[in-house]
Amino acid sequence: MRKNYIKKIVSAALSFAVAAIAVIFVSCGSNKSTSTQEVKKQMVTVKAAELRDVDQIETFTGTVEGYNTNNISPQTSIRIEKIYVEVGSHVAKGQRLAQMDQSNLTQARLQMENNKLEFDRTKQLFEVGGASQSEYDARKMAYEVSQTAYNNLLTNTYLVSPISGIVTARNYDAGDMYTMGMPLFTVEQIRPVKIMVNAPESLFGKIKKGQTVDVNLDVYPDEVFKGNVHIVYPTINSGSRTFPIEITIQNSNERVRPGMFARVTFKYGTEKNIVVPDIAVVKQSGSGDKYLYTVEDGKVVFHKVKLGRVFGTEQEIKSGVEEGAMVIIEGQYVVTNGQEVESQVGEPAGFTPDVLN
Repeated sequence: MRKNYIKKIVSAALSFAVAAIAVIFVSCGSNKSTSTQEVKKQMVTVKAAELRDVDQIETFTGTVEGYNTNNISPQTSIRIEKIYVEVGSHVAKGQRLAQMDQSNLTQARLQMENNKLEFDRTKQLFEVGGASQSEYDARKMAYEVSQTAYNNLLTNTYLVSPISGIVTARNYDAGDMYTMGMPLFTVEQIRPVKIMVNAPESLFGKIKKGQTVDVNLDVYPDEVFKGNVHIVYPTINSGSRTFPIEITIQNSNERVRPGMFARVTFKYGTEKNIVVPDIAVVKQSGSGDKYLYTVEDGKVVFHKVKLGRVFGTEQEIKSGVEEGAMVIIEGQYVVTNGQEVESQVGEPAGFTPDVLN
């Protein structure tokens, strides 16, 4: 009986030892698995930053204006007798637009004619000694004053266009009493037209008079119009740090009209700069700073960069990284500065390098 008891004790001890050893093995296996997970590194995709010739292009917006704009009105309040043109009418320089009330003009003409007769008589007498110098001078002055008054009223009775262009506004009808305020007509020269844009101070000296530019108009989305830099204004606005530029389009077919929204694109040479996939650029939350993440010696390094042009799926980098830097193009949003990573060279999904133009 005692032997059986001893056997039971030995059997229990062996069972306990086996269980303890199993627990140790399981524990070791678990620690090994945990250790393996801890050393597993984030996988990222990288692409080498390329140094390329990049066309330097800037686009600015503006509104098409008539090359010259004239607001046409009589100098005084007067009744309108006739209107000869309508909005949209093409007019030539010197063409009559409207006729005002002629009562004052008739009176001024009669006064001028009478003064001319008096002057002619006095002149004849003066030539034979029958009139003094002072009488001659007085009659001459009276005639010249009345002649000036008549010509002034003539200009304000028959309104003519000072330029060739198109009537873009008519604010009164025949029979209305014109009062000082809105002009009777607005005539704009539309061959050529002009566009005013404001360029940043950094481009002062790069944009030259006579330079050819591309103009895109929303109303003609599939066309590019050619324009030229007509005036580069010589001063810079101290508040906005910009300077005005006047662009002209010859517009021989008159398809470009005042009021159209325009985008003007300037090209001013090429620069060798870094080019990377646009998807690689990361914006820092809460600021306007832009970053590229690179892999150097197996670790992530953040680079604050200055951006240039975007062309399709690629981005020009003005400064911040060097040629050949291995830029993270996939996984950049889940890494931190200094983190150890595994990297593989590749392209972002759907990436197609663009032609730089």
